[in-house]
Amino acid sequence: MIREQATDKRTLKTIRHDADLIVVGGGLSGVCCAITAARAGIRVVLVQDRPVLGGNASSEVRLWVLGATSHMGNNNRWAREGGVIDELLLENWYRNPEGNPLIFDTILLEKVIGESNITLLLNTAVYEVEKSTPDTISELKAFCSQNSTLYELVAPLFCDASGDGIVGFQAGAAFRMGAESEEEFGEKFAPSAEYGELLGHSMYFYTKDTGRPVRFVPPSYALDDITKIPRYRRFNTQEYGCQLWWIEYGGRLDTVHDTEKIKWELWKVVYGVWNYIKNSGQFPEAETLTLEWVGHIPGKRESRRFEGDYILRQQDVVEQREHVDAVAFGGWSIDLHPADGVFSEKPGCNQWHSKGIYQIPYRSLYSRNINNLFLAGRLISASHVAFGSSRVMGTSAYVAQAVGMAAALCTRDGLKPRDLVDRPERQYVASLQKELLKIGQYIPGLRLHDDQDLAQQAHLSASSEFVLSSLPPDGPLVTLAQPSAQMLPIPAGPVPHLKAYVTADQDTTLTVELRRSSKPGNHTPDVTLQTLTIPVRKGKQEVDLPFNATLDHAGYVFVCFLKNEHIRLQYSQLRATGIVSVFNKSNPAVSNYGKQEPTDDIGVETFEFWCPERRPKGHNIALQIEPGIRLFAAENVRNGFQRPTNQPNAWVAAPTDPNPTLTMSWADRKQISRVELFFDSDFDHPLESVIMVHPETASPFCVQEYVLCNDRNERIFHQTENHQSRNVIRFEQPLDTSSLTIHLKAMNGNAPAALLEVRVYA
Repeated sequence: MIREQATDKRTLKTIRHDADLIVVGGGLSGVCCAITAARAGIRVVLVQDRPVLGGNASSEVRLWVLGATSHMGNNNRWAREGGVIDELLLENWYRNPEGNPLIFDTILLEKVIGESNITLLLNTAVYEVEKSTPDTISELKAFCSQNSTLYELVAPLFCDASGDGIVGFQAGAAFRMGAESEEEFGEKFAPSAEYGELLGHSMYFYTKDTGRPVRFVPPSYALDDITKIPRYRRFNTQEYGCQLWWIEYGGRLDTVHDTEKIKWELWKVVYGVWNYIKNSGQFPEAETLTLEWVGHIPGKRESRRFEGDYILRQQDVVEQREHVDAVAFGGWSIDLHPADGVFSEKPGCNQWHSKGIYQIPYRSLYSRNINNLFLAGRLISASHVAFGSSRVMGTSAYVAQAVGMAAALCTRDGLKPRDLVDRPERQYVASLQKELLKIGQYIPGLRLHDDQDLAQQAHLSASSEFVLSSLPPDGPLVTLAQPSAQMLPIPAGPVPHLKAYVTADQDTTLTVELRRSSKPGNHTPDVTLQTLTIPVRKGKQEVDLPFNATLDHAGYVFVCFLKNEHIRLQYSQLRATGIVSVFNKSNPAVSNYGKQEPTDDIGVETFEFWCPERRPKGHNIALQIEPGIRLFAAENVRNGFQRPTNQPNAWVAAPTDPNPTLTMSWADRKQISRVELFFDSDFDHPLESVIMVHPETASPFCVQEYVLCNDRNERIFHQTENHQSRNVIRFEQPLDTSSLTIHLKAMNGNAPAALLEVRVYA
């Protein structure tokens, strides 16, 4: 029994945590920052004011995670974010293809508590910032309502990933809220006062079919006049959760301090919408439906944006400007919403895409006036317009990984965030980029050069090599109802001779264009090299495609078959790493209507969308290719790229190889302590975390089972059930060998065995 005498006053239990980095905010950004930093060897305290991790991706809000892949609705090929966010989404794909948000919660918690260098504080809100000097944070004070405990959090470095910027705000960091004028940065898409300067919050609901009639009596505060919502006719019984992202409100209010007011208005809307669906008589199919879940906290889009040494702007996104300190990339559209949200007469969003992904500089990831404060997530240094792209969770988490690695470098050398760019003679930025590339953080235009990698010194040999001489005509026969294209990687020089397979229901003409992108690294087919107009007779036939173009540099070409509903195009069952078909089709979910055509001068470009289809569709177009394309050699595993870019960047074994094997051998014996392998997890697949059901649990291009052997052909490691991009194998005792052989035993699907990268360390 505990018994205390009456007293005048008591103080709460207080616990002090000392660390190298304090990360405030347990959304995906804070999670990915903390894990990246912890794995880089520093001590991290992760502070989250909610009972679960994930922020807008958690079961409390239930928004799907998206980034540069944009629902496969843009021209950003192989653009899913790498590193920790990739690991999380792949694990969710494997365990949770149905998109249950509760399961995603468990994955995030498991990954965080599995890191010995992370101290996790849930239900803990930071409420005070202490400073040792006007520009230096010394300590944070936080309170957990669940255990009635105060925390003193002390570290030399802090990261604000809280969304609203609770640390930066109290520390006096410079910030902005609202939209810049067009004149400040020359951004032609800067919104008018009528459109509004802030994006609002959203709240979602889930429904359930009970199999029997269910009535609904609305709460008294439910919106009683559904026609107050101009788009009320869009509501239906099939859409739920974040498919109703446009139930948005609050852009005319203070999106920090008015959040509770905004929440109540969103509750009114949600229950009013459900009352309309259940009781208006317009939806008889809703008779057996009930509300299964309604959000209790709104998903926030925009509030404070803090100022770094560089403010990302519209031109960085659209023009894909290069930065010497690039550490991440974005690729979501510039996606602005009317401030009146669900009550606006305007469309729910205004999305404008770039022709490819764009670099995000490190200078946007720390405060310009608080010298030990990193910025991560949606509050990084960006204009309102650029924020429209950089704010989405996949991009925010990716940026946060760069912060986590930067914090590790600062800790190692006793530096402040700005020091990494202020001391060019020490090449800190290059070191940061290198460490990020090593963990799978693709940075556009950068190639990994790692002098410590023993694979760079090895002699490579492979059991076979894929030569793309044929995409055999053994797949479906599909009417050419939409323009369809096969992307092919071609080395510099003449384009190979191609042959396609078609069936026509009458004599007609087939038009085929050979296109490529105007910018290396992009996958927007905006340059037409040659057009063929080919007479086709009724019936089944092979069609020669005698292109005579010559490429001045290696890259992907698009063999574009233009629409003709009298023709059926033969497809292939063969799928392989770095080979994909794309289609000039629409995806209204991301404002893709086949072609982007701004009617006003708003600083964005006109171009067509050519996008893949999701499996099980998306077969490659059957082609004969002479001479065959030889870009799948073993040498690719050490070329410094871990995903297809302007080339496949993979060793791919011949489809007929019964035992795909890659061997690295050295002239002298090596002491090997670690091997890192990167597999093809299909970076085209967006891996939405909720709502969308995935037909698979792993990429068909990903190796499921592999074996490592030493120079005596002894098995030293065996992996089964692999579904991850990055595999790190550590040996308790260094492996003494003159060779290392990798046997790729089984795939996760029907595709030739592929390996993107091998690195070996002593």
